[in-house]
Amino acid sequence: MTTTSDFAAYIAGLPRVLCGAAMLFRDPEGRVLLVEPNYREGWALPGGTVESDDGETPREGARRETAEEIGLDVVPGRLLAVDWVPGPGRPPLVAYLYDGGVLGEEELRAIRLQEEELLSWRLVPRERLGGHLPGILLGRVVSALDAVTDGTGTVELENGRRVG
Repeated sequence: MTTTSDFAAYIAGLPRVLCGAAMLFRDPEGRVLLVEPNYREGWALPGGTVESDDGETPREGARRETAEEIGLDVVPGRLLAVDWVPGPGRPPLVAYLYDGGVLGEEELRAIRLQEEELLSWRLVPRERLGGHLPGILLGRVVSALDAVTDGTGTVELENGRRVG
């Protein structure tokens, strides 16, 4: 017979992973919305850590983080990419990337940055993303853009590269 303490010990011994979720926003010209964090070098997409200990799902996390970071409460569209990213000194990260859709002038004017975490935002054409995003995130964003353009299903990635 399994006891509650046996089950708790079993769960405590299981591997852990981190979970992040972000949204891919574009403007009518196809440029990608990037944000500049103040706590590390480089640029990123609106998004962040999924509060899974509080029962938050990746989709809910993407929406919450986007609302907190840029002030837009947007229901995430379809899942574009899932990326498995192992890293030194931390558990692996599973990153979910959702379609945020195309933002018009009104939505772009409504952006309000979370000053505690972000310095600025900008729209970057696909061909210039490499100058702003680190390799793994660049691969994730380009794969997601391809999924949007091709109308294909969710892309499975490892370290920003397609698998399968």
